[in-house]
Amino acid sequence: MNFSIQPILENDKVILFPLLKDDFDALYAVASDPKVWEQHPNKDRWQKDIFQSFFDGAMQSKGAFKIVDIQTGEVAGSTRFYDYNEKDNSILIGYTFYGTKFWGKGMNPSVKKLMMEYIFQYVDKVYFNIGALNVRSQIAISRLGAVKIVEEDIAYYGEAPKRNFVYEIKKEDWEMAMDAAD
Repeated sequence: MNFSIQPILENDKVILFPLLKDDFDALYAVASDPKVWEQHPNKDRWQKDIFQSFFDGAMQSKGAFKIVDIQTGEVAGSTRFYDYNEKDNSILIGYTFYGTKFWGKGMNPSVKKLMMEYIFQYVDKVYFNIGALNVRSQIAISRLGAVKIVEEDIAYYGEAPKRNFVYEIKKEDWEMAMDAAD
């Protein structure tokens, strides 16, 4: 891999900073709301010890970000790049969550577009693992042009496997969609 999966990324809505160990308290303050996880396969991540495992996995991925609202400076959530596959020339984007106060404000599409604009300089495909019952995220990723390609059981870091849908966006499809949007 000859590129960084943890650069600082910024647009008019958010700044994505590489996640640091010192970010735990600020991120847990967002993640401690059970409503954040209600559609997620791992609904108990709001509990501090379980979130600690999630955070440890984020740090070990070396591709995790703290999402900061550019207007308020508040920590809004987290996301990450992970599992770069050189043979497939692909990477995953996921483990994304936002505080409820940021829902419905266009933050998720802004973050995903920012990440894809960056990473499609280096890969041909981006995949997303989304919980089978997480309808909100399935709709959101479909709106960005991702296509469901398979269902599989996925074990998140330190957690039991759960049924997920795998979505894909190919670089050429992304570029055509962005050209059409301009």
